[in-house]
Amino acid sequence: MLVNPARFAANPQAPHLLAGALRVLDERGAVVRMNEAGAALAHRPDLATPDAALVEDGDLLVVFGGDGTILSAARLSAGRVPILGVNMGGLGFLAEVSLNDLPSAIERITAGASLIDERAMLSAEISNRGAVRLERLALNDMVVAKTGVARLVHVATWVNGEHLSTYPADGVIVATPTGSTAYSLSAGGPIVHPQVDVIVVTPICPHTLTARPVVVSGTATVAVEALEAGEDVRLSVDGQESFPLHPGERVNIRQAAARARLVRLRAPSFYSILRTKLAWGER
Repeated sequence: MLVNPARFAANPQAPHLLAGALRVLDERGAVVRMNEAGAALAHRPDLATPDAALVEDGDLLVVFGGDGTILSAARLSAGRVPILGVNMGGLGFLAEVSLNDLPSAIERITAGASLIDERAMLSAEISNRGAVRLERLALNDMVVAKTGVARLVHVATWVNGEHLSTYPADGVIVATPTGSTAYSLSAGGPIVHPQVDVIVVTPICPHTLTARPVVVSGTATVAVEALEAGEDVRLSVDGQESFPLHPGERVNIRQAAARARLVRLRAPSFYSILRTKLAWGER
């Protein structure tokens, strides 16, 4: 179990409902481990283990938090362990159950009544003349953008080695279909069904009326280079990790071999989620 301590501490029902889920797991003979912060909040120090150990040989990773916590869990797991998201946040695009439904959800999963929803992930390499300095995974997106002073950066972008465009913009988002409903959507990108095998390239506030988002093949490699790279140009991974880009460095982005595995208690309905989470049809 991976617990976001801030979300958990803010919900007075959380300890009681978590205790119920732990009882169900105990009755089923399951071996339970929990991240150290979560174990302290649940008053179960006997369950505490480092985060990395949670995905070494487990059968299920139960994640308490919002979509951001699930994104962190997906990078940590890298497809090794299925993830059950328990929504304690806001929109909850990725979470499957509410905290109130957790004990019954555990019963259904341990009885074999669940599905696995696989999602494409991205891998990024920061390199200079072929020398790779850093590699990272993302479930939502990789973003190359400028921070600090509100000034344009020219971002050169290639697809499979062919120059696509050099955007005068705040930056460029390279997103998975899952990430198409996140930052890319806010920047005017398309909504893409999670099972469509594509990558979305979305410029952020481009200073030209002709720049538009582009959808490329899921087998493509997208290379991005900020021509004014320096201390204030960075690669952001899922909006949670940030790394500076040095002059001459490119970010090479492609689909990762690993795929996030999300546990579903029913066949996923993407369009129903859109209507509900985005309040479509409401006035």
